Formats: sequence, structure tokens, C-alpha cells
Amino acid sequence: MSDYLVNIGANKRARQTIKKLGLPIPFPQKLRRNKGPWGDHPIADLKVIVHHGSGTKLARNFAEHLGPAGANIFFEGDEAQITPYSELGEACSRLPSTDLSDKLSPHGLVFDGTNINKPEDLNPLYEFFHKWIRKLDTCGRVVVISYPPEQTQSPTQAALTRAMDGFVRSVAREIGRKGSTANRIVVAPGAEDRVGAALRFLLSDSSVYVSAQTLNLTAVAKASTTPRFRMPLQRKSALVTGAARGIGASIAKVLAREGAHVICMDRPAEEEAVSVLASELGGTPLLLDLTDPAAADEIKKLLDGRFNGGLDILVHNAGITRDKTLANMKEGYWNQVLDVNLISLMSVNEALLPAINENGRIICLSSVTGLGGNMGQSNYAASKAGIIGYVKALAPSLAKRGITVNAVAPGFIETKMTGAMPKGIREAGRRLSNLFQGGLPEDVAEAVTFLSSEGASGITGEVLRICGGSYLGA
Repeated sequence: MSDYLVNIGANKRARQTIKKLGLPIPFPQKLRRNKGPWGDHPIADLKVIVHHGSGTKLARNFAEHLGPAGANIFFEGDEAQITPYSELGEACSRLPSTDLSDKLSPHGLVFDGTNINKPEDLNPLYEFFHKWIRKLDTCGRVVVISYPPEQTQSPTQAALTRAMDGFVRSVAREIGRKGSTANRIVVAPGAEDRVGAALRFLLSDSSVYVSAQTLNLTAVAKASTTPRFRMPLQRKSALVTGAARGIGASIAKVLAREGAHVICMDRPAEEEAVSVLASELGGTPLLLDLTDPAAADEIKKLLDGRFNGGLDILVHNAGITRDKTLANMKEGYWNQVLDVNLISLMSVNEALLPAINENGRIICLSSVTGLGGNMGQSNYAASKAGIIGYVKALAPSLAKRGITVNAVAPGFIETKMTGAMPKGIREAGRRLSNLFQGGLPEDVAEAVTFLSSEGASGITGEVLRICGGSYLGA
């Protein structure tokens, strides 16, 4: 299941030999992934250049997070906007610098586009990235922030705001071969105080396989407290379905790593794997088939007996595939996939909603196939698209309780399932991302953990793709 080009590319001697031979082999950049629990300083000592033009609104929000996150901040733009960085930087010994030497190789390029109102306002966007994009370090990060098009005052403003979306997606394709990503944050008025946590995530190694995406932040769901970044899930309870193996097991491990007590749920046939995982994590095993009519009642019995009847995080990961072209698909294949992936998910979720604690989190696993379809997967695509519709419709009704509901849509992730694919299809899936490689289960787990945290209170009713900017489902 490993990507041999990534492995070869990590060997300096092999790279040199193949280069000397003149072989046209593109080596994907080995990605720099998060190695342990989140900390207060996820971008410690990394150089980040920020640009604020005249009239931008977010300088103080950025300054409150970038310095404390450990960044060495380099400032470009309207000099009046540097004041918050200077004031807040003293407390964490991270005073901003305006010494933008040509030798500077930044980890992050952050552009505040909240002042783009007329066509000429796009010029600084071009000038900033034209100057610095070539100097971006390997595994670097680009983040562009704007207000949403629907909040603008004119068609012209809406066009300019949307133009930044196409810009970021194209930049992501240009820098992906270096292991770098480009993403966008869209901040609704009133949600400015929620931008910092999203910015930290996108600049960190936890977002390694998130590229060409938009995080939409709103104040729809109430936020309870100032988010914690070290052990953010401490004293939280979490239920992960389909936890025995693959992505589900990785999600359970990362949630536990960040402090959650994880209920590892899977079918009785997975008893050994579930028991081993739960023991390893200090969690609770739950042997239960999601399609069992009594599933919700059994979960509630467990919550009543051991968790005071409440649950903080619910991750719907359980899912199956039964691939056939539609003409050759038996009714049983259609029914099985829709039942496990969508119908049972909704049934159990609806029954558990009263048990979700205030400011809880619900995350459902969708797929890029649900966004773009796939040959021979009409049943799977229907189920995963249905999840997206369910999440978007459910989110507003839970916002008053501070509960957020989101979906993640993995792309090509290196799992046992993808390892069984024909080699040609497997290689194509890897190379169709901006990063020219597949993701790992822990990449999905890191994104799910971010959405489970207090810092993600501004994100609800959304679909976050963890696909490396894949062309599939684009």
C-alpha cells in the first residue's frame, strides 16, 4: 500500500542516480506530517509572511494566534496594520519583522483579502504571491482570507471575492509538487474571532492533505469558550463507528491522543480488533452492527451507564462498498450500501441527538465520490452524496445548542481497500492529486479531530475534502 515513488524520492542517492540517467520520473515530495499530540506552538519558529492592505479587518485576529502559535512573523502591506502584531508579540517574544530579504524562504504566505471591493484591489493579491510564491519552502502553506460573496454589496464585489477561489485552487496545483498546499478561509461577518483556530490548522502539519479547499466560518453555532490547543479533547467522550480498522482506527487513535475517551464501535465479527484497539487507547469497546434495529438503544444504554447519558463527539465512519456497474448491480448490493452508509447512519444519529452534549460535534464520513461520482459506484456515490445533503440540512437545527455537524470527504487514501485496486488505477488515483501521492488514514483523522475541537465552532454544515486537491470530484 506504500507509494514507491515517495519512498524512492526520499532516498537522496536514488534521486541522484535517476536524475543522472535522465529518466522522466516525477518524485512526489515526502510530506511533513504531525508526529504527536497538538501543542501550543504548532508552527514554532516557522517563517510566515502576512499581508494586510489598507482597510482590512483581521490583523488583530491574526496577531492573537500567529505569535502564540510560535510563528516568526514577517509583515508586508499597510504599516498601520502592524500595530496589533507589535502589541501582542511582546507577550510571546514574537515581534514582527519588516525585513523582507530576498533570501527569505517562508513556510507560510497569508493574505488578508477582506478589503477587495473593486477590480484594482486584486492587484496586491497578484503582486504579493508573484513575489513570494517561488520562495515558498517545501511543504509550505498558502492561505487567503476573504468575506463570503453572498455578504457583498454588489455583483462586482461578489465576482472579485469569488475570483479568489479560482486563484487559490490554481495556486494549489502549481505548488503541490513541492508538498505545499493552498487553501482559503471565508469569514462571515461576526465570525472574525473564529478565524485564528482555522488559520493555525491550515498552517500546521495536521492539514498536510487538505489542499485547494475553503473553510467557511460563521457565527451560526454558538461558541462556549476560548479554544484550547493542547489536549483540546480532554474530558470529552467520543463514539467512532467502524473503528476496528483503517480510517476508523486512525480517527479513534488521534481523538484519544488529544484527550478523548473513545468508544470504539464495530461489528461483532471484529471483536478481536475492537478489543485490542480499545485496550490500547484506554477506551471502551462496543460490538454492535450499525444496521441492527436495536443499535441506537444499545448505544444509549452504554451512555446512560458510563457517560451520564451524554456524548460530546459522534463520528459516523462505518461504511461499505459493493461495486458494480448499474446494469450489473443486484438489488442486494444497492440495498446493503444505502442501508449501512446512509439509512442506518441517519436512523442512529436521529435517535442519539438528544444525547449529544451542548457544544458537541457530529462528523460524518462522505467521499469525493459523493461529490463527483465514479464508474461502478452508483450505490456508494448516492449514499455519500446523501450524507452531504443530510449534514447541510441538519446543522442549522442544532446550532443553538452549539453543536456543529460536518462531513469530511476523503480522496485517495492508502488503505487495505485501495491496496486491492489494480495497480494502474491505484497509481492514477495517487497522481491525480495536487501532491502527486495518496493520503494516509491519519490525514483524515487529523481533520476529523480539528472539526471535533472547540476551535472549529465556526464550521458547521460544511464538507471538508481531505484529498490533496484531487481532480476527482472537483
